[in-house]
Amino acid sequence: MAQAPAATIYVLNGPNLNLLGTREPETYGHATLADVEKLCRDTAAQFGLAADCRQSNREGELIDFIHEAHAKKAVGIIINAGAYSHTSIALHDALVGVKIPTVEVHISNIYARESFRHHSFTAKAAFASLCGFGIDGYRLAISGLAAKIGAKAIA
Repeated sequence: MAQAPAATIYVLNGPNLNLLGTREPETYGHATLADVEKLCRDTAAQFGLAADCRQSNREGELIDFIHEAHAKKAVGIIINAGAYSHTSIALHDALVGVKIPTVEVHISNIYARESFRHHSFTAKAAFASLCGFGIDGYRLAISGLAAKIGAKAIA
């Protein structure tokens, strides 16, 4: 008997996150986007979930990913919209529109940085936000999302 495919979460990373590991390592650390994606896939698998990891520097493409998550019946979204978090009402509206449980993640503590980073439109569309934990915030976000949707850790 074939096993049913794992429920999927989308892990969306926004502008400049493709530069992780080299961009401002004093702020973002030395881990690469590939490291983040591996962490997300490994953490999701611990709950019987599959992580579909995407990155884009374009706001419209991130919105398309959110719409695709809805069309493909994703059970959750983890989003680090980068600077778009602070500017994009369109990303907020897309997240609200699809009604998929969402956690916002920021690698750095946005509240310890420039004042323009203290407001997040995407946070208002998420049931939780994490910031300042480095890339471990993704692991924490997936664990929290799993609890929210009732996914249990696999032994």
